[in-house]
Amino acid sequence: MQLTHGDTNRTPSVKPLGTQSSILIIGAGTWGASTALHLARRGYQNITVLDPYPSPSPISAGNDVNKILELSSSAPRGSAERYVSDKLAHDAIRGWKEDPVFQGLYHETGAVTAATSEEGRKALNEGDGYSEADGWMQLKTKEDFQATMPKGILTGDFPGWQGWAKKDGCGWVQARKALERVIDEAKRLGANFVTGERGHVLSLIYEDDDVKGAVTAQGPSHRADRTILCAGANAARIFDMKDQLRPGAWTLSHIKMTPEETTLYKNLPVLFNVERGFFMEPDEDQHELKICDEHPGYCNWETNPGNPNSVSTPFAYHQIPLEAEQRVRLFLQETMPHLAQRPFSFARICWCADTPDRAFLISRHPDYPSLVLGVGGSGHGFSYIPAIGGVIADCLEGHMDAKMIHRFRWRPETAVNRNWQDVQDRFGPDGSNHVMDFQKVAQWTSIEYSAS
Repeated sequence: MQLTHGDTNRTPSVKPLGTQSSILIIGAGTWGASTALHLARRGYQNITVLDPYPSPSPISAGNDVNKILELSSSAPRGSAERYVSDKLAHDAIRGWKEDPVFQGLYHETGAVTAATSEEGRKALNEGDGYSEADGWMQLKTKEDFQATMPKGILTGDFPGWQGWAKKDGCGWVQARKALERVIDEAKRLGANFVTGERGHVLSLIYEDDDVKGAVTAQGPSHRADRTILCAGANAARIFDMKDQLRPGAWTLSHIKMTPEETTLYKNLPVLFNVERGFFMEPDEDQHELKICDEHPGYCNWETNPGNPNSVSTPFAYHQIPLEAEQRVRLFLQETMPHLAQRPFSFARICWCADTPDRAFLISRHPDYPSLVLGVGGSGHGFSYIPAIGGVIADCLEGHMDAKMIHRFRWRPETAVNRNWQDVQDRFGPDGSNHVMDFQKVAQWTSIEYSAS
């Protein structure tokens, strides 16, 4: 954790930044890998990336077979928040479509977004996110939902469902393949990835009122001219984030599909219910359909939330709580009941970290001029992997967009007396519309699986 070192009123001297500067990136997940790639493409020749796990990390939320890509914003048109959201979305979509690293990984299949409760439907219909003017078509009946996919797929009754459908500008991406390609290309361009105990950061190096690198569990310290913290859910373990990050985990599961089913389900629009869960077309390599139950997230509190010394500690686990399995099966029962009792072939938890307002935190630290923060994905960070590293690189170089500087600034004032139970506009099925605690989970699945 961060400690106060020396006279914080003194301005430390900082070496000028150049392509020969030593750059240390802590974290090789979505944002750390993207930052390494963007810096390498800008000609930086001394980039080191540290992570305790092999790349891609099994704990990274981005290390997943697929992810939804739907980047519409509900922020008011003309607002600074909408400007930032639209700019990021534009740059990300351009990367998915035009960058050779990402080409072929974005599947523009369209999307269906829905809700079940009155509160959920109200959240969908307010703001500027979903409207006919933006190409969305309203869905009100079971038949409306069933018509969005080929006959024989959506056989459920969709009780209480209402929502919207769109055929273009959204879909899904092959997440793990994208992360692997980013890492491979960054390595090809000279970035050095250090994993295992030699990449397991224990603390930062503080000297002369600045950050000068990191200490790892094994091997020599890594000293650097600039340090970029992209450690995701583990960032608060390494540096005092002043309660701006809440590490939380979400749950996913896979079921096996036959080759014939995989063909039938190909090119489906993503189906997402804000209170039930989501799925997209099966993975054609493993013939598996991924289903996620929707909920406000799990924390792993070492002490009681609200205690200033409490910490939500991430851990890797390839099982999910039995209650999460029940939520998945409820979602399937309402949409595809013919699959509702099919055994799971794979399951795991994946971690992210929420800021108080779910805006990213990409900023130079005000007290440590050689430290750059790239954290706070807040459950929607992966979609921007083609572009987010460029934003962090701009921050490092000092020419980040002015509106992004404000939106993504270091803002501990937003976390004063933080409500750790805030669901932050997320929903879940009856009985789970609250932030849950792994410490209170009574039973887990016991799935035997092959790597996928």
